[in-house]
Amino acid sequence: MSHLLVTGGAGFIGSNFVHHVLSHTDHTVTVLDKLTYAGNRASLDGLPEERVRLVVGDITDTAVVDPLVAAADAVVHYAAESHNDNSLHDPRPFLDTNIIGTYTLLESARRHETRFHHISTDEVYGDLELDDPDRFTEQTPYNPSSPYSSTKAGSDLLVRAWVRSFGVQATISNCSNNYGPYQHVEKFIPRQITNVLRGIRPKLYGKGENVRDWIHADDHSSAVLTILDKGVIGETYLIGADGEKDNKSVVELILQLTGRPTDAYDLVTDRPGHDLRYAIDSTKLRSELGWTPTYGDFASGLAATIDWYRANEAWWAPTKDGVEAFYASKGQ
Repeated sequence: MSHLLVTGGAGFIGSNFVHHVLSHTDHTVTVLDKLTYAGNRASLDGLPEERVRLVVGDITDTAVVDPLVAAADAVVHYAAESHNDNSLHDPRPFLDTNIIGTYTLLESARRHETRFHHISTDEVYGDLELDDPDRFTEQTPYNPSSPYSSTKAGSDLLVRAWVRSFGVQATISNCSNNYGPYQHVEKFIPRQITNVLRGIRPKLYGKGENVRDWIHADDHSSAVLTILDKGVIGETYLIGADGEKDNKSVVELILQLTGRPTDAYDLVTDRPGHDLRYAIDSTKLRSELGWTPTYGDFASGLAATIDWYRANEAWWAPTKDGVEAFYASKGQ
């Protein structure tokens, strides 16, 4: 797999994967990204031009997709509309990108017999009760609760159908919540970090009791490379780093790590349909493919993330005011 096509490679998780690939392999990469508000050319700055190329285009456009898939040894499909709040406001872009876009890529992979890896989310499984000892596994039934997660569930099912019906050489991974560099400031952790850095009090939905299973984007990237290298075609692998934290604890840790009082935050009205808890059991990935995370300690990964946002205000500042204005209009 000397040449990878990475869709959504100028977005948060995709750009982290591109950086990881260039640091840990000899592969070359073509990034296909529509450069919506969530994509940023600057996230690929500093990478060697002889090894990475950016193509601006839409994954629903066969004329753009097909020659890129034909030239690749493998497709790693990160591109997605992914913000839950946005999916509640306007579901249509999520259907277009997550369903039609995945279909378009699968058809090209089918035509050209190109290896395909599909990046998905643990949100397809719905949520768990806060006091439930169980975690999601590869056998957990799908139970999505938002337009975003339902379209990701649909895209997963398309991949499985194309494997079984047409023999596409595909694998799937469902990952817990990522954090790290290059994440848009609309998302929970970077929004709170950049609020603190600007002297704005962080905001918590409800009482901050909702639990997420956090993984550093670099660990997600290493897991995807492991699946590309060792994964069994047709199989699904859950990626997680045992990072369960409730939102209140995350905000208080951000405040602590930045030298602020740990109670210096505000509670705002909860989001409709807000999932209670996500928790990943990554036993299959670890035992069958031998993967382990580097960031076993959430606090150290979060401290490194805070340092990145502190050092890279020029990357996030252009979008910050617009994001805060949007949330302020909703009382959040």
